Amino acid sequence: MNSGEKLYIWQADDWPQWRYDHSALTGVLTDVSRAQGMLLGRLADVGLALRDQVSLAALTDDVVKTSEIEGEVLDVQSVRSSIARRMGVDIGAVAPVDRHVEGVVEMVLDATTRAAEPLTSERLFGWHAALFPTGYSGMTRIALGQWRTDADGPMQVVSGHFGRRKVHFQAPPAQTLTAETDRFLAWANAETDEPVLVKAGLAHLWFVTLHPFDDGNGRIARAVGDLFLARADGSPQRFYSLSAQIQRERKNYYEVLERTQKGTLDVTGWLSWFLGTLGRALDSSQTTLNAVLAKARYWQRRAGLPLNERQVKLLNRLLDGFDGKVTSSKWAAIAKCSPDTALRDITQLLDLGVLQKTPGGGRSTGYQLAG
Repeated sequence: MNSGEKLYIWQADDWPQWRYDHSALTGVLTDVSRAQGMLLGRLADVGLALRDQVSLAALTDDVVKTSEIEGEVLDVQSVRSSIARRMGVDIGAVAPVDRHVEGVVEMVLDATTRAAEPLTSERLFGWHAALFPTGYSGMTRIALGQWRTDADGPMQVVSGHFGRRKVHFQAPPAQTLTAETDRFLAWANAETDEPVLVKAGLAHLWFVTLHPFDDGNGRIARAVGDLFLARADGSPQRFYSLSAQIQRERKNYYEVLERTQKGTLDVTGWLSWFLGTLGRALDSSQTTLNAVLAKARYWQRRAGLPLNERQVKLLNRLLDGFDGKVTSSKWAAIAKCSPDTALRDITQLLDLGVLQKTPGGGRSTGYQLAG
């Protein structure tokens, strides 16, 4: 970046005086509000236990997908177990959880269940420390509990191999971060004129533009956005995942961010994309709710069946969408039982008409839910 050249929005003379065309957003804001109302209306007609199951599914998706956007793959069952334990939801046998999973879960739950509390630098430092419990990002030691120092040069978002790197974005200099984050947090905690959903989109953009940490900025920016979405919903429970929808539209996410950060302070385009993505996330949550209700009806119809704990656990795994086909060996591994016991479990379920063999055969017989 040449001296005097202004490539990024944070270099604008009137930074950070965000501008947007409210009339251009009216339609998408109306659509999102309608989708929110439809979802919350359906949830009002189900019991507390089912709402907890929908929230568990949404939070699990949020934790897994916010990491996946950054190229990190978390074990879904470990994430679900961690969240269920903190929510007090009984999901039967739980999967082992490592410190890294616990850290991402802690951040997401703190952002959403304590959304009404002020957003402070200490709180952000805590989220950052939770994301990196060892103090390392990969093989690189990073500074925790403080803003970045730029000791190794400017903070840049880059792609490509060494020698052929492309710089997509360069963040504000480290020496400005104390003043910049103070200004951001004062705005975040103040009563401002923007609609709350618009403020969520601005908060996400503003934080990720500051990029105040050595690593983890994307995940924390999405958590900041989730905090404002929870305020907009007026509920500490989450029933949809914006991060999951962003992951589905990951390429567009990075493109619109780069275009916005190299544009002007008129961020109507970013807000239109953010709100549209939020609307699609709300639509996807209807599918999650349908699955939870279908699962509840499934167990209501089979309430009198003589099933053991292993069978209930594996049937729930199938109902949640098992990846691949279930074989007797996989059953034994998941249920932590012998192959003979697994085969007896399966045979009983076949006799009861609960399971059926998958078509096609092959080297090992697979099983699926009957009907």
